[in-house]
Formats: sequence, structure tokens, C-alpha cells
Amino acid sequence: MTQSVVVQVGQCGNQVGCRFWDLALREHAHVNKKGLYDEALSSFFRNVDSRKSAGGACGVGGRIQHLKARAVLVDMEEGVVKEILQGPLREVFDSAQLLTDVSGSGNNWAVGHMTYGSAYREQIVDKLRKAAEHCDCLQCFFLIHSMGGGTGSGLGTSVLSLLEEEFPDVCRIVTSIYPSAEDDVITSPYNSILAMRELTEHADCVLPVENQSLVDIVNKIKIMSHSAKPGSVIKRDSTVISGQGGLSGPEKPFDAMNNIVANLLLNITSSARFEGSLNMDLNEIAMNLVPFPRLHYLVPSLTPLYTLADVSVPTRRLDQMFSDAFSKDHQLIRADPKHSLYLACALMVRGNVQVSDLRRNIERLRPSLPFVSWNQEGWKTSLCSVPPVGHSHSLLALANNTCVKPTFMELRERFTKLYRKKAHLHHYLHVEGMEQSFFSEAVDSLSSLIEEYHQLDATKARLIPDTPRLSIAT
Repeated sequence: MTQSVVVQVGQCGNQVGCRFWDLALREHAHVNKKGLYDEALSSFFRNVDSRKSAGGACGVGGRIQHLKARAVLVDMEEGVVKEILQGPLREVFDSAQLLTDVSGSGNNWAVGHMTYGSAYREQIVDKLRKAAEHCDCLQCFFLIHSMGGGTGSGLGTSVLSLLEEEFPDVCRIVTSIYPSAEDDVITSPYNSILAMRELTEHADCVLPVENQSLVDIVNKIKIMSHSAKPGSVIKRDSTVISGQGGLSGPEKPFDAMNNIVANLLLNITSSARFEGSLNMDLNEIAMNLVPFPRLHYLVPSLTPLYTLADVSVPTRRLDQMFSDAFSKDHQLIRADPKHSLYLACALMVRGNVQVSDLRRNIERLRPSLPFVSWNQEGWKTSLCSVPPVGHSHSLLALANNTCVKPTFMELRERFTKLYRKKAHLHHYLHVEGMEQSFFSEAVDSLSSLIEEYHQLDATKARLIPDTPRLSIAT
């Protein structure tokens, strides 16, 4: 069995990570009734017996002693990490795997990337190596961070380049939370553009998630809960949407949004954690979905959205769930993939779903989904037998689709408005090691990326529909 390490950077990264670990523990508790440390648990957790010497690691097959997350937590403000260490999950994290400062990055990519990236380089590398040494077969690093702030965007991408440098053969999957246009961090366009260049150069896959899409989904669920239509009532104390779950205390503003991203991570890791008739290795995602190294931005969509809210409705028809995955209402960025071009697509299904159901739905949807001419069969599928807690099935779709282009263009436009006036630039240029050329190089990198998507889009008009096959008369 392979193992993965989750690296959480910045306030957002650590809050999302905390929700992931809470929900993952509940999934395993629901399945693992015997209290044994099995291979499923070993993929993301260590089993530690403090009575033993040399780290006290226990092998697969024994009783669960103390589960420790295979995680590295980094934040240059100590608030969120301190809160985690005072909360119910405090025993899950090894204190040796935490790294905090007190002053923060001041919403400045340069401070996070240059100042803290340099100052804490050795400590970060040491913690990453220790996490890797605890793995028998390290397959993947999951990096969770936001793009708008200073620590997430700056130090997060510094950690990403360290991962490539130290572990070049280990897959790097990054979940990046993109700021909305109404973001309260004025410098977020600078931070996002500077971080984008690093993501394009150093990540194997990036799962972009827009704050605005998360807000829209949460509002949609709230409207359903207040409409109180017969048969569509949301449990208000829902463990998934409320943010409480196994945690105590009042709900915080971003809890519901963080849960959506945590559910994305639960689904993408389900094949690594549980048995299934058609399992997908995490490194197969990049291998099958990324035909060109720079075009590795995979648009995620979750269905049913009710999974996120424990909605008490009759189970969605299986076929409807597949249709929903390709509608704009279920995308975690504001995009409509059906009107753009697919390079490849992965369907990660959980629950009691048969291979025949999967094939039938792909054949049903194929005519309405424009794929590049040279990859008409660009589907990757997985079936995990364990559904999310309390549900019969769920589906995560990862689409390498040109529909990310408008998101990147909007980001570039917001950057240009600030940069044209050189507004707030001095805050960055005062940081040692930061040069103005970094801005022009970053926006050039993004423009080049947009142009690559644009050139692929241009081929859509030339797509020739499949020629009908001849049938033999009998």
C-alpha cells in the first residue's frame, strides 16, 4: 500500500486541512469496526505507540494505538495552528511536524516566498524528510493553500518548489483556493499572479477552487434548507455542512466552504484509502489527464452537492448524478465545461456503482462533450466501493478543460488594473530578493498559458463529429 503526505500552508490551507482530517477519521471509523490499523488507515495515518522507543511506530494489522496524520502544518501566524492544537484533533498531529511564526506575511507574496521561504527553508525540508521517512512507499504530496494571502501564496509556492527539488519523483497535487473579485485583500491579484507562475512550473496537477463558487454552492444549499419543501429538508445540524462534525464550538464563517474543499480531497483520495473494483493510483491522475506539462489545471466538480449537506432527499438517480457533474452548477470554479474543450476527464465514483453503469453514462454523455480530436477516448475512471458517510454514492469529476481560461483572464485583468498604476508595488520591492521583473515574468507566464488554452479552443471549430459506423445487414 502506498502513502501520501498532506502539506497545509497558511490560514486557509490549515483550516481546510483540519476539516479533511476530521472527515477522513469519521469515514474510517464508519468502515473500520474492529479497531485494527489496516492498510486503508496507513495511507494517510501512522499508528504510534508512545510506550515504544524509536518513534513507537506500529505495523499494519495490529490494534490502533494513537493515529498521527501524515501531515506537515506551516503558518507564519500561529492563531489557526494553535486553535487546532487546543481542539479535539490535537492528538492527531505530531508537534514535531508543525512550523509557525507570529508576525505573518502581511498579505505579501514576497514576504512569504522570499523572506520566510529563505529563513525557514532548512526547517521545512527537515519536516518534509521526516514525514517521508515514515512512509514505506511515498506516492504523493498534497499541498493545500490559498492564492490571495501572503503565506499561502508565497510560502506555499516556496514549499512546492522545495518538494520538486527534494522529491522529484513524488507526485505533487496542489489544491489552490483562488480569491473572488470582491476579496478583502487588495493585493490578492499580485499574490495570485506571482503564485500562478510557480504552480505552472512546479506542480504536477493543480485543482483550482474559486471562493465565489464555494459561496454560490453554500448559498444554494442554504436556500434549499429555508425553502422547507417536502422531501428536500436539510438537517440543520448536519455534520458536513455545519462545520461541527466531530468538532465542538460555534460554526465559523468559512466552515461550510472549507467542508466543500475537504470533500473534494476525501473523494480524490478515496481510491488510495479504500478498496474498489477499479482503483486509481494518485500518480495516474497526472499521467492520464495532463497531455502537456503546463496545462495541468484540472477543474473539479462534485455531485451530488447534497453530499456536502446531508440533505434528506430521495437519492438522485445515478444517471442524473453523472449529468450533474458536467453542469456549471457543480463546478468548483465558475465555468461551463460543456461549452469549452476537453483534453481529458477523470470520473472518480464512490459507492455501489457498477462498471457497466460507468460505461453506459460515458457513452450517453460523450456526444454532448467536445473532446480534442486526438484524444476522443480521454476518459480515466475509478470505482471505490466505500461511499461518503450516510450516502449511497458520489462522484468527483476532474476535467482538463479550456474553461479555466476565463478565470485566468479575469485574474490577469485585475492584476493589470493595479500594476498599471504601480499601486502597492513598493511593499513588494522593499523585500530583499524581490525584483520588479518578477511581476512582468509572472504575467508573461500567465499570458502564455492563456494563449495555449486559446490555441486549443480554436481547434474546437474544426472538430468533425464521429462518422457513423456501418451496420451489417442480416
